[in-house]
Amino acid sequence: MKLCMILSTAAALALLPTVPSPLSAQSQSAADPTDAGKAVFKRANCMGCHKWHGNGGGGYGGDALSLRRTELTREQIIETVHCGRPGTGMPYFDRGAYDSVKCYGMNRQDVGKEMPPEGGVFLRETDIDAAADYVIAHIKGKGDPTLEECASFFSQTSKVCDIYKKAEQAPSGTPTR
Repeated sequence: MKLCMILSTAAALALLPTVPSPLSAQSQSAADPTDAGKAVFKRANCMGCHKWHGNGGGGYGGDALSLRRTELTREQIIETVHCGRPGTGMPYFDRGAYDSVKCYGMNRQDVGKEMPPEGGVFLRETDIDAAADYVIAHIKGKGDPTLEECASFFSQTSKVCDIYKKAEQAPSGTPTR
């Protein structure tokens, strides 16, 4: 009798709809879909030239474009990451760039001495798309970098972010930079 009762209770529980726990629902909704792009931005060392905030400036490849002020479209950003920029320090991250994949309508011979450098890592199509989505969502068209953006980028307190703490603590009307 007890066994029948246990089995029927177990069967009844098995038929109940599965409800996700509130914790898993929160963590799924809290995850930013562009986190993968931020990881690619870090792994490919985009911040080596463009800086964590995307403002650009001096870096390994020279003066990098400001991704905050860029007018490039998502598709142009993707092409630039795939192919780099001929005649500049912007590297290409596509393994077949200028060989099996023409870039800007050119192959290696066409580009000649203007061949961009090879990136430190090769990226898959999905990685390049994710990085472009990250730039569009979190960098392009944004104003000056903030403490919140800095803390979000580094996912922790970083000494790099201290400059933004000081800027936010300055009395209004006082120049901070």
